[in-house]
Amino acid sequence: MDDDQMKREAADDKMINDAFQHLLDTYLASRHRKKVDIITKAFNFARQAHKGVRRLSGEPYIMHPIAVAQIACEEVGLGSTSICAALLHDVVEDTDYTTEDIENIFGPKIAQIVDGLTKISGGIFGDQASAQAENFKKLLLTMSDDIRVILIKICDRLHNMRTLASQPANKQYKIAGETLYIYAPLANRLGLNKIKTELEDLSFRYEHPDAYASIESKLASTQASRHTLFDQFTTPIEKALDKMGIQYVIKERVKSPYSIWNKMQNKHVTFEEIYDILAVRIIFTPKDRANEINECFNIYVAISKIYKSHPDRLRDWLNHPKANGYQALHVTLMSKQGRWIEVQIRSDRMDEVAEQGFAAHWKYKEAENGGDGASDNDNELNDWLHTIKEILDDPQPDAMDFLDAIKLNLFSSEIFVFTPKGEIKTMPAGCTALDFAFSIHTFLGSHCIGAKVNHKLVPLSHKLKSGDQVEILTSKSQHVQPSWINFASTAKAKAKIQAILRREGREIQKQGEEVLNAFLKQNDITPTNSTIDQLATFHDVEKREDFLQALGEKTIILGEKDIDELNGKKPKEVKGWRKFVPFLKSNKEKKEEETSSELFVVPDKFNRKKPVFVTDANIKQYKFMHCCHPIPGDDILGFIDNKKQIEIHKRSCPVATKLKSSYGNRILDAKWDMHRKVFFDATVQMQGTDRIGLLNEVTQIISNQMNVNIHKVTITCDEGIFNGSLELRVHDREDVQSIVESLRKVDGIQEVSQIR
Repeated sequence: MDDDQMKREAADDKMINDAFQHLLDTYLASRHRKKVDIITKAFNFARQAHKGVRRLSGEPYIMHPIAVAQIACEEVGLGSTSICAALLHDVVEDTDYTTEDIENIFGPKIAQIVDGLTKISGGIFGDQASAQAENFKKLLLTMSDDIRVILIKICDRLHNMRTLASQPANKQYKIAGETLYIYAPLANRLGLNKIKTELEDLSFRYEHPDAYASIESKLASTQASRHTLFDQFTTPIEKALDKMGIQYVIKERVKSPYSIWNKMQNKHVTFEEIYDILAVRIIFTPKDRANEINECFNIYVAISKIYKSHPDRLRDWLNHPKANGYQALHVTLMSKQGRWIEVQIRSDRMDEVAEQGFAAHWKYKEAENGGDGASDNDNELNDWLHTIKEILDDPQPDAMDFLDAIKLNLFSSEIFVFTPKGEIKTMPAGCTALDFAFSIHTFLGSHCIGAKVNHKLVPLSHKLKSGDQVEILTSKSQHVQPSWINFASTAKAKAKIQAILRREGREIQKQGEEVLNAFLKQNDITPTNSTIDQLATFHDVEKREDFLQALGEKTIILGEKDIDELNGKKPKEVKGWRKFVPFLKSNKEKKEEETSSELFVVPDKFNRKKPVFVTDANIKQYKFMHCCHPIPGDDILGFIDNKKQIEIHKRSCPVATKLKSSYGNRILDAKWDMHRKVFFDATVQMQGTDRIGLLNEVTQIISNQMNVNIHKVTITCDEGIFNGSLELRVHDREDVQSIVESLRKVDGIQEVSQIR
């Protein structure tokens, strides 16, 4: 062994020992019972198991399990069992040790959690489609056994996101997309607010580096003015609280870059137009724990004497905590500078629950009973797990639907609805009367014909608001309708409706099968799968099941032409009016014509780590998707579809988000290399107050100053307010931005935004 190698090994050992010592120090400073021996044993075992292995970044592999254990201990507040499981979480997957070995050395509890973590991560980078959604299923199944599995998995994901820089770009998009789609909502649902925010910001940073850097620099440049505003606003509040003899701290909360960007996208506003970048938190230590809710309201009364409060913006999460355990009182006050500022009032216990979620619940329970595990009294969590179990009990054919169903259930905003007897039910915001019916009972949902909301008759699609009293009306003759899926919004309702429709669909398919068999028997043809597929293709139906369903529903009637098709006879010459209309082609001919253009097909030995460059010359070789209309200047990625052709999506496109979560290994890094030769469609929307000559001014700016071709203009005017949309032919995103900025300066125009 040469000197350099020895030096490197000595440096590695020091780094590993320092990291582990830091972990032990953090653990010893926590409220948990001190089980240092078992943690040291787990560390030594994992260190030996991963000996000689390095991560992509070049550091020894054991640094990753230590970092995950550090996050679990310091940021989620978990105890020794979880710390050991975090240290051992990759041992079974990456080395020759088995779960049985772990159980023999560390006991059944740690082994069960490690086994749960191994089940989740197995095959995440596998080639099978929908791998991630399948893993998510496993994740939730294991989670039902022990919530700590999911908490450690979130810590693992957070460390992977913090070290994502060492991965190639296509892997970065896959992992970041998956994080936004699965792990950030999960962290939010478990009340891990700080971790949720960091996961979102890290994903945003890798997917949209320019937008992230721009928001970061704007936040930095407005920091001084924010501090001044904060100091001026809080000085009188501090005086009032001191006078009341309350022990408190006042913190400045700055909106995260991701949530600022999200608001800019959804509300079509600029950074300068976002008012709630600054919020104020008052965190107090209650004089009497049993009375902390009253103390929150006393503080509210005191500060609303200083500043005028916004009547519609009082949020009481004290008496009705969010499903993730969050409790606080939110009030919006008008500062002396003429700005609305949100103030969040919460006790120190509520603050800890807000930051650490369910782990903090346990901490308070452990402090009472001296245990080191979860209590079963977390009703909200148990309700949630129960819903997930129901969805898992009725497996769905498409794992993506499953993921969506779970995602719907990770709701963060909720409403409270009353039953006719006055019982409170928590429902997700935006839910309908139909969702409410299914949340009570499947029978009630499937036979529901309408509802009475606050004693008024409403349809099933009626959206409920907080405080509504809902009575469901049923009829025995009512059956589940396919259209219901469009206005059901909760996971439970969607899953039940789909299950019932599938069951009924299977019965119709059976009838279709009988019709088909009778027809084939009559014509002396043996029924085989290839026969059915041939007929389905002939009738332009892709799936065998859909073809049988169409036969059962009698939307396809079999006849002589089907026999000719099966016997291989040429179709007779087209007769009647069709032959005089040459452009009226069948769907099949149209499809063939569309796909026959020279699209690039990915060869087997294609290097997926290298970026794909879209140039003026090769742009026709890629598929530009209508879901997001990417144009040069947008952050984009490539996706290899089932035909091995490359689709181009915006990185922020909702369809691409799903693809990243389920087919991550087919994601490619894509970059523009355009030289302003090709034109793209873009649509800009405007709104403002009408005046004579306004339209003329708008078209002058676009045609003369910008030299951009206007494709179509639509303007509607109602009582002096106009709404307009312009369809333009532009070269890239810069063209659109300069047009939007120029239009914003036109007198009378209030709002301008690009919709695609």
